[in-house]
Amino acid sequence: MAHKVAFIGFGGVGQGLMEILRTKKENLKRSLGLEIEVVSICDLIKGSIHHPDGLDIEKVAKVMQTTGQLEDYPEVDGLIRGWDSLTTIEHTNADTIIEITYTDVHTGQPAIDHCRAAFQNGKNVVMSNKGPVAVAYHELSELAKEAGVAWGFEGTVMSGTPALRMPLVSLTGNEITEIKGILNGTTNFILTEMEKGISYEEALKQAQQLGYAEADPTSDVEGYDALYKVVILANVLMGVPLKKEDVICKGITHLTLQDIEEAKLANKRYKMLGKIKKSGDHVVASVQPEKLDLSDPLAGVSGATNAITYECDLSGPITLLGAGAGIMETGFALLIDIINIDRNVIHAKQNSALNVTT
Repeated sequence: MAHKVAFIGFGGVGQGLMEILRTKKENLKRSLGLEIEVVSICDLIKGSIHHPDGLDIEKVAKVMQTTGQLEDYPEVDGLIRGWDSLTTIEHTNADTIIEITYTDVHTGQPAIDHCRAAFQNGKNVVMSNKGPVAVAYHELSELAKEAGVAWGFEGTVMSGTPALRMPLVSLTGNEITEIKGILNGTTNFILTEMEKGISYEEALKQAQQLGYAEADPTSDVEGYDALYKVVILANVLMGVPLKKEDVICKGITHLTLQDIEEAKLANKRYKMLGKIKKSGDHVVASVQPEKLDLSDPLAGVSGATNAITYECDLSGPITLLGAGAGIMETGFALLIDIINIDRNVIHAKQNSALNVTT
């Protein structure tokens, strides 16, 4: 039986995931026995289409390449156009909602309302939006649990690098006492360039030209992007009900080439770190540039790469390194969430129903 999905939001990441589903279709079916069927796509700008028997993703790809408007998807019996996001979530026959709208990271909206609606209608959710997880993790987790559905958000911290699933699965049984990481590729790129003697202003310009930094880089360079990731890590991995207001946050804009050079002379290197340290009930969390010894694994991470170290009581420190952003990487994170939901939730429900009927 196909795993039916509905896209809420269809920007770069959504289209990246669609391309993965298109090109990996046969491989997913052959290696995992998984068939993912897209039944709904709803986007505020690009329009909305739904078909209960599935949309032709080849035709969707062609439409996006030509006009970029879903209203140009060819007419077919049973096709429904024009649903808004909440109507789509309520009426689609999808098992899982892929929530990738443009969301205000400070409020988590409209993605929080989309999650609530999905859970109330018995649908799973996967997302890459940080806001809902950072702002409403406990509320939404409880709603999903009560509804007997799953909520996946692997892509919120390090995109396709499993910064959440790896510790939850492979490090289970450990107590994680500290998490520290390079959680923003833009600031790491800038600091790497500054070590070469390039000024902050010039390094930022390069980051913008390469697409690592937005025209307004405030969220990156002032630490706000990493701050939300720290909140997610604390809540999900350490069980700490941390709020964004609890995190010390300082950016890199005050660092000078002289600061960088002085660190080098002391055999240290500046890195923009997100950090959570737990001792009993006491927790300290911060996002700020810190000088690391060159022997620290994080000190050797250069460019736009992300990395994270988990301090574990049994296994010792474990460091994970990988891409922290990217359309295909984030699309992959969504795919992994769907695969795990299909394994752990959909199959469990089907087996339960089979046991009842037999």
